Amino acid sequence: MKVIVKTNCSENKINYDDSRSCYKVGIKAKPVDGKANVEIEKFLSKHFGKKLKIISGFKSKIKLLKEI
Repeated sequence: MKVIVKTNCSENKINYDDSRSCYKVGIKAKPVDGKANVEIEKFLSKHFGKKLKIISGFKSKIKLLKEI
């Protein structure tokens, strides 16, 4: 699953972008010490009801996640 992340938002939110065929995710956490990555995994796992893990893009706003 391809995700484009925006950090430091007022709330956690998710939208699907048809033009890019990916999800756009807004996360409250700041990109410091991997806190945003942890919050992304928790938020998306809860949203989709399955355990997801970031496999690529740890320091990028474009991330790839997979179900584990």
